[in-house]
Amino acid sequence: MTVSAMYPGTFDPITLGHEDLVRRAGRLFDKVVVAIAANPSKEPMFTLDERVGLARTAMADFKNVEVTGYEGLTVDFAREHNLQVIVRGLRAISDFEYEFQLANMNRHLTDEVETAFLTPTETYTYISSSLVREICTLGGDISEFVSPGVKTALMERVGRT
Repeated sequence: MTVSAMYPGTFDPITLGHEDLVRRAGRLFDKVVVAIAANPSKEPMFTLDERVGLARTAMADFKNVEVTGYEGLTVDFAREHNLQVIVRGLRAISDFEYEFQLANMNRHLTDEVETAFLTPTETYTYISSSLVREICTLGGDISEFVSPGVKTALMERVGRT
């Protein structure tokens, strides 16, 4: 039996912390789909197509990983693509309450999809997309937080070419 998982998120932009979780999920599951949510209510810096492109470039060497965009409910996407597990990352205890609530709601919506929580490698526990965007906007070095292609795209977006 093959077990396929999805790692959903906005990924605005994808960070080395995200990549770490995807790499580790790829060791646990036969296939991992990085599912990038349109999520216009968050007013992302990058369009959905740009975020998908950045993630595909950053994870081009990941063997059993696909990257795609989606709209709508995460559990609907999972069911439509025969994905049995939703992978979620927990960086700190403060993430747990929200993620626990989300996992329970997803379980209420369908019993066909389970949620698995992964914690990041210690090096990446403090990285978030919003902090990376802010550091870049304020002129800081983001080299240790994102892949080179993402760094270039972020710097261009904030006018730091």
